[in-house]
Amino acid sequence: MEEVIKNLEDWTDPATKQMLQNLVERKRKYDRLKSQHQLILFVAVSFSCFYFYYVYRLIYLPHFHSVTALFSAFFDDRYNPFFLFALLAVYGITGIWKRKADEAEEEFEALRREIIDKSKDLWDDGGSWKKRHIVFEIMKNHFDINLYHENK
Repeated sequence: MEEVIKNLEDWTDPATKQMLQNLVERKRKYDRLKSQHQLILFVAVSFSCFYFYYVYRLIYLPHFHSVTALFSAFFDDRYNPFFLFALLAVYGITGIWKRKADEAEEEFEALRREIIDKSKDLWDDGGSWKKRHIVFEIMKNHFDINLYHENK
């Protein structure tokens, strides 16, 4: 458990601390998957640029005078199928990572909304209700998690 969450006062019960810890873990998972998706997307765009430059330089420029020669050179090139397959595979992987990141975001947002909805139950008595803003500020400052509003 995070030290900051563990050191919360007695007005935050262990179940609430565990919910906050789960929220932090889901946020980290979402951030990790999002950054991995962005990296894979960058690789896919870079590889696309390389592939189109390859096709332009080695297939289009020498054979631009004839459409038949252009298609013949495109399909006769021995590296073209490998590059095309690799390009499609990288974009497929990008889609898979995007779905994983979206699922992680949905899990994170669902738990965050649940904590916001149950905040009246989690901090039910008068003293803890008045101090819940301290927990919200800690979550915002340390983990960049907004518990004040349901909207992002």
